[in-house]
Amino acid sequence: MSKPGASAPQVSQSTPQAATLQDLRHEIDRIDETMHRLLMERGDIIGRLIQVKKTQEVGSAFRPAREADMMRRLVERHRGMLPLDTVESIWRVIISAFTYVQAPFSMHADLSAGDSVMRDSARFHFGFSVPFVAHFSADAAVGALAKAKGDLALVPAVDSRTAWWTALEAQGSPKIILRLPFLERADHPAALPVFVISRAADDAMVPDVEMWSIRVAGWNAEVSRAVSPIAEVIAVPDRAFDGAALLASITGTGGLDRLKAALIAAGASVRSTAFVGSHAARYRVNPHGTGQGA
Repeated sequence: MSKPGASAPQVSQSTPQAATLQDLRHEIDRIDETMHRLLMERGDIIGRLIQVKKTQEVGSAFRPAREADMMRRLVERHRGMLPLDTVESIWRVIISAFTYVQAPFSMHADLSAGDSVMRDSARFHFGFSVPFVAHFSADAAVGALAKAKGDLALVPAVDSRTAWWTALEAQGSPKIILRLPFLERADHPAALPVFVISRAADDAMVPDVEMWSIRVAGWNAEVSRAVSPIAEVIAVPDRAFDGAALLASITGTGGLDRLKAALIAAGASVRSTAFVGSHAARYRVNPHGTGQGA
């Protein structure tokens, strides 16, 4: 019995809520620890993979086809409040970091489209572990690959001042292996279109979109309009042929033949063609978080 005048015992109204918050925080700690352990386990497997590659495989550590498949599956299974942007960047950095562990490389970036937008793309897709080497032209970025065969060059996939892609024509030269961003959606945080150039094993490439260097005579606005339904084209003047040097992104079987026929029908002459790479078709993500091939 309480003494006269003594106050009644106070029952904390926050105890159940505090216990619930504590339980949830323990759950978050458990998940964080599990994620870390899984990343370390992934690292152990990568270590074993490095040993296998030394005896069974020769070639670059870049696997564009596998990466594209991983990104598609990521979109299809994603749900909940965590923004897809965050999930994509986390996975990109994981892939890039473990690739870097397998075979250290640097990124040679052309800053001609702007320093900030290129750095945003580079860091979003490759993280901060990979060294970033700035160049002030596409030619310089691509040229740096001749001295460092395992590196990447990042070049804006937009109108160019020079035909930098002609350096990719020779047998055994680096090729275009990626076009970023792969996951396309409104307000992408790293939206600058970028070609990634490097060396990759033939079986690691994605043939969805073939990249061709084409030199033509008689290039004009009418010819440009005629080929636009068939291929995405970047064109620069080519005085050697009194015409233009084209970088054409072509999809579909027989796409090169169709493009050449359209050029000729529009009055241009095709002087030369050379394969300079390929990449995955862009994967468009709608506002509901699901995707479809571009």
